[in-house]
Amino acid sequence: MSQSSIPQQPDGPPHTPPSTPPSAPPDVPAHVPPAVDPRRSPASSEATRLLCAGTYLDDGFRDAVIDELYVHEERFAAPSLGHDASRVLAHALRARRVELGWAAGILALWIIAIPLTKGLVALLIVPFLVLGLARWIRGRSAAAPVYRVVAAFVVRWYGRLMLLQSALLLFFLAVGDDESGGEFLGDVSDTGEFLDLAVSLAAQEMWGIGKLEVWITIAVPLLVAWAVATQRGQFARALTQELSRERFADQRSDPAELAEGARSRRLRDRIRVEQHARLVMYGADDPFCGAGEPYEPWSLSVELRPRKNLDGKAPEPLDNSAVMRHVVPLVEALRVPSPHGSPQLQAAVRDRLRELEIDEVVFLPVDGLPARTAAPYSPEGFEAHRSGSIEEGGETRRHFLRIRVGGWGEEIVTTVFVRVHTQGGMLMLEVAPHVLRPVKPLYRYADRIAHRYRHNHHFGKAVWALGQTPRSAGQALVTLGRSLGHGWRLLTAGHAHALPEGPAVSVRELGSDDEASLFQEMDISRYLKSVQDRVANGVTAALREAGYETAEFEQKIVHVAEGGTFIENTRGNVTLGNNNTVTSKNFTTATTGGNRG
Repeated sequence: MSQSSIPQQPDGPPHTPPSTPPSAPPDVPAHVPPAVDPRRSPASSEATRLLCAGTYLDDGFRDAVIDELYVHEERFAAPSLGHDASRVLAHALRARRVELGWAAGILALWIIAIPLTKGLVALLIVPFLVLGLARWIRGRSAAAPVYRVVAAFVVRWYGRLMLLQSALLLFFLAVGDDESGGEFLGDVSDTGEFLDLAVSLAAQEMWGIGKLEVWITIAVPLLVAWAVATQRGQFARALTQELSRERFADQRSDPAELAEGARSRRLRDRIRVEQHARLVMYGADDPFCGAGEPYEPWSLSVELRPRKNLDGKAPEPLDNSAVMRHVVPLVEALRVPSPHGSPQLQAAVRDRLRELEIDEVVFLPVDGLPARTAAPYSPEGFEAHRSGSIEEGGETRRHFLRIRVGGWGEEIVTTVFVRVHTQGGMLMLEVAPHVLRPVKPLYRYADRIAHRYRHNHHFGKAVWALGQTPRSAGQALVTLGRSLGHGWRLLTAGHAHALPEGPAVSVRELGSDDEASLFQEMDISRYLKSVQDRVANGVTAALREAGYETAEFEQKIVHVAEGGTFIENTRGNVTLGNNNTVTSKNFTTATTGGNRG
């Protein structure tokens, strides 16, 4: 079995020893150096840092990470392209521990206050529950239906009026004597401006409530506000200290990495093996889980016809490895800067294509494995599957050339999966580009959010904390409920000994935004066009050198003026560029301008 010429990646896993590559075309350097900037550790990338920050800012994201990587022990980790999912899990567990401790303390404070105040604290609990109900009615959606917005507005203001009346009542009970407090209660009851329940609870003559109970009731929301502010400050310190750009690169001093339990350490060690392996264990529903959104995948097939000018010679056998050996040097050459007049200027080029990564991956279904630990991740196991899959053209076990470019601190990751197969005198080429867009804006603004909070004056922090106090009890209940749910599933669901499953979600995809900036979209387009053009050129060169006609292949991938490209794909034809002419069996269409469709 011939070997593919796949280069050794800097600081990456061992790759197949390269065989002698074919002669490079005249416009490609004969010697292509490795990536100028060696592969940085994914655990220290900006994308990893921001995802870790997201576990402190977004409880929904934090719970999803824990559920996927910690609770569902039977699921393989999705490939982590440009980030480290195990480090994100470490910070998710740490953020949950911190939040769980504060939630238990806040809830205990409210519970203890009920007997200490002889029920007077209900004057605050009732309006707080109404305000929480308004928040639930509104929901988290930025574009909530009008009826929800209106209903939430009415309930919210009703709760605020109740809270105002409670505050006034507590004030008069605290600073007035028994006679003035009784007169105030009578006025409130006569005018019907307050709930009968609150009046009955607040009546000192009926319940024997004294000044001490009133002051404890006043102190409870202040203590809760202090707890909320302290938790927020603890999260802000985590964002500005261990998750700062300066300290995040030192993984060994990360507190989240040091505070590990036995289960956490075992699962994270397993994730480290799986997430960057070239053997991709996948589920049938989403085989490319972790790579991002598909970006116009396409495929084509051509007849392998011998050229007419071979002087009676038969064309050489053309297998998949031979095609890959032509593609790899051309793609590798994208790392080399164009001549800039001086070595200094050439070395100063910072184009992310200089860090382009190429490796071989084998997609293997999880069906049939007895346990997650039975996956053949050893070098010998991978090589057995690689050599067996590259020529077989199987349905479930598939060999791909993976070409990856990480830009913007690994916030923009473009990955092109290339698969070639020859069968029955035909050559099939499959190209599946995928894109991971930036992390969510909330995570990107984590540094600003933490800096603004830590440098705000005490009055601003106090106002913010008091504003969060009404929802503190409900939020604490939700936090405790989610943690209990995770713990219950760990105890009863039997995930530890279940049959293995492919990844259901990817940490990186969970934290990704739906859009990118115009600059980032332009970079995505440039990376993908450059890689796909070189792949097409490599296949053309392989056909030509082996002695086959290239006219049919060149007709399906037509290079036209100004870099426009026509590709025939499963959803119709795509034409990129200006003033192109697209011809098919049935019609000819002239296009002007940059069209896609």
